Amino acid sequence: MFESLLVANRGEIARRIIRTAKKLGIRAIVVHSDADAGLPFVTEADVAVCVGPANPALSYRNAEAILAAAKDTGAQAIHPGYGFLSENADFARTVEAGGLIWVGPGADAISAMGDKINARNLMAAAGVPVAPGTTEPAADLDAAVAAAAEIGYPVMVKAAAGGGGMGMGVATDEAGLRTEYDKVRSFAERMFGDGSVLIERYFPRVRHVEVQILGLADGRVVALGERECSVQRRNQKLVEESPSPAVSPELRSRFLAAAVRAGEAVNYRNAGTVECLLDPTTGEFFFLEMNTRLQVEHPVTEYVYGVDLVEEQLRVAAGLAPTFDPDALAPRGHAIELRINAEDPKRFLPGPGAITTWNEPSGSGVRVDSGYVAGNTVTPFYDSLMAKLIVSGDTRDEAVQRAKAAVAQFEIAGPKNNLPFFAELLENPEFLSGDYDTGIVSRMR
Repeated sequence: MFESLLVANRGEIARRIIRTAKKLGIRAIVVHSDADAGLPFVTEADVAVCVGPANPALSYRNAEAILAAAKDTGAQAIHPGYGFLSENADFARTVEAGGLIWVGPGADAISAMGDKINARNLMAAAGVPVAPGTTEPAADLDAAVAAAAEIGYPVMVKAAAGGGGMGMGVATDEAGLRTEYDKVRSFAERMFGDGSVLIERYFPRVRHVEVQILGLADGRVVALGERECSVQRRNQKLVEESPSPAVSPELRSRFLAAAVRAGEAVNYRNAGTVECLLDPTTGEFFFLEMNTRLQVEHPVTEYVYGVDLVEEQLRVAAGLAPTFDPDALAPRGHAIELRINAEDPKRFLPGPGAITTWNEPSGSGVRVDSGYVAGNTVTPFYDSLMAKLIVSGDTRDEAVQRAKAAVAQFEIAGPKNNLPFFAELLENPEFLSGDYDTGIVSRMR
C-alpha cells in the first residue's frame, strides 16, 4: 500500500476518504479553495494546500495546481472523489504520466463511458440491454425529428457528454422536440463544451436502479448489489436504498450479470456504477450510463455488503487483493441514504448561509457523513449537499423507522435545508409501500 494520498475534492467525500486513509495509516493530503479554508476536511487532513479561489475552475478543477500540490507534498496517489476531475480522462492520464497512482478506473474506460452514445453502443455490443435510441449524435434538428419518429414519442433528449441529471429534456411531440433539442444542445455546449445530443425512448413510469461494480486488481469484475435511486428532483437523486424494493432475486441476478458484462467490456478497474432504468410493469431494464467513479450513495452498499468501498478502491489502485471473498458476496439487511442539502424543501432551490446550529443524530444503525459543522458557511459556489444521513436495519421497515427518528433528531439552523421534505417522504404511503417510481417527488408537490 502507498504511504500518502492526495484527495482532490472537498466536503463530506473528502472527510470520508480521509477517514479510511487514516485507518490504513496513509498520510492524508487535501487541496482546498480559499472559500473552504475553515471546513472540517481541511483541518482533519495531515496536510492541506490552498490551490485557488472559490471558483472551482480555478481550484478544484485546476489540474495544474492540484498536480503541483501533489508534487510539493510528496503524494504518491490521488483520489478524485466524485464530481470535479473524477471523470476527466485527460487528468487521469496526466496523473499516471507523472508517476502517481490514480485511484479510479483507467483513462480509456473513463473515455469509453464518458460519451453516452459511445457507451450505449459498447453496451449493446456486450449484450447489455439498452433502450431504443440513436446510435450516433443527432447531427441537426431534422435528424432528431426523424429519430424520434422512428423511436416513438415520448422521447428523452440528452446531452451525450452530460451527467448528474443535467442536460436532459422530455418531448411528447415534434413541437416539444424542436424546443428541447435547441435547449439541450445549447446547455451542453455551454456546460460540457460538447453540443452532441442523443434521442432515447422515454418511459413515463420508470424506476432508477443502479449496480455497484468493482474491478479488482486481478482483472475480475464483481457486482456488490443494486441501489434504488428513484426519489429524485430535477433528475437528481435525493434518496437511495439497498436492496431495491422492486428487485426480486431473479431480477437481481440479471441486473448483476449485466453490470459485470458492462465492466468487462471496458476492462474496468476500481469502483464504478452501472445505472439502469427499470420498467416496473414489464420487469425490463435498460442501460442508462456508467459512472466511472465512487458514487455519492456508496454508503448504503457498504452497510448491506459489509465492505469499506474506499478501502477497496485504495487496495485495487495499489494492486492488492480485496478484503472480502468475491465468490461469497451476499446482501444482509437494508440501508437508506438521505441527501441533506442546503435548499428549500418545497421548490428545492439552493439556500446557502452560515450554520448557527448543527446537531447530528446518532444511535444504532445511524451514520452521518457530513461536510460541515456549526460555525461553517455553506457558500453558493459548490453543490448544495451538506451531509448524508445513512440508516440501516435488519429489514426495510426497521431502516425506515430509524430514518424517521434520525430526521427528527437532526438539527440544522442557518441555511435552508430539506429535512422537512424527508419527514414528509418517510410518512408517504407510496414510499412506505416500496412501490414508487421517479415521479414520486412531483406527485408530492
